[in-house]
Amino acid sequence: MRLAITCGLALLSLCAVLHVAAAEPHSGYRVLGCDKGKVAIVDNAGKVEWEVPCKVTAHDLQLLANGNLLMPISDTTIVEITPDKKEVWKYESQPKAGYKGRIEVHAFQRLANGRTMIAESGNGRIIEVDQNGKIVFELPLKIDNPHPHRDTRMVRKLANGNYLVCHEGDGKIREYDPSGKVVWKYDLDLGGRPEAPGHGVEGHGNAVYGAVRLANGNTLIAGGNNNRVLEVNPAEKTVWSVDQKELPGIELAWVTTLQVLPNGNVIIGNCHAGPKNPQLIEVTRDKKVVWSFNNFDVFGDSLAVAQVLDVKGDVIR
Repeated sequence: MRLAITCGLALLSLCAVLHVAAAEPHSGYRVLGCDKGKVAIVDNAGKVEWEVPCKVTAHDLQLLANGNLLMPISDTTIVEITPDKKEVWKYESQPKAGYKGRIEVHAFQRLANGRTMIAESGNGRIIEVDQNGKIVFELPLKIDNPHPHRDTRMVRKLANGNYLVCHEGDGKIREYDPSGKVVWKYDLDLGGRPEAPGHGVEGHGNAVYGAVRLANGNTLIAGGNNNRVLEVNPAEKTVWSVDQKELPGIELAWVTTLQVLPNGNVIIGNCHAGPKNPQLIEVTRDKKVVWSFNNFDVFGDSLAVAQVLDVKGDVIR
């Protein structure tokens, strides 16, 4: 009897850490993220199994197929490091010709051809650099409200060769072809709510953070301080959404990274929402929460980028 009670209490403790929905048991994930001055991987019980210092607020991370990690070490510098924390590649963005202002890098992506795509806010461009650090491609961006901190957030090169760019300061997502032509766009609206200042659940605007292209051609959008997730079709019509207070007991604040799992579930990054809300949430297409992550011991209220690991199959992120 005593053993049964002890085991039951241990199970309840683990569920409390992971916020696993009782109706849908979930073993949890290992999580990669950056906050509190470090990049870390925590196991599915919430304990740190690997970490490395990071003095910058990271808005992107990429765990590569070879086990190495792409991460920022400053506002302008991206490195590739091995699991034993050895630096094997590095690139530092510099002001382009004729520009003397600040640069910030918020998005990067190692491509299948070995190049690294880097979005340079301030420079207002996307570049691709080779393994020797040589710029081999450059694409100027259309920006209505230039600012080195807000020109871009998430940027991804798509399977069709185009680039899906979230312009935080413009409140727009633009898809560019390799010639720089905008071939699709979406303007984020306020969703019927008045604009309000603040980074937490009280803040509201159209400062879009992330977007991924789905296999059906629709675009899934992490609204940033729009406090919601939207799926829009090529005609710019909303076909699915998760609003700020739609998930029971959860409020969305700055919605950041998205991962679409092979089973169709969506992992939502929920930044600046405070310790009463999970930092990551997994929802089904019928908006049932099946897992969430709330670990303010390891990460804090500025967990802008995170990735669940060890998922079998292709993950869109």
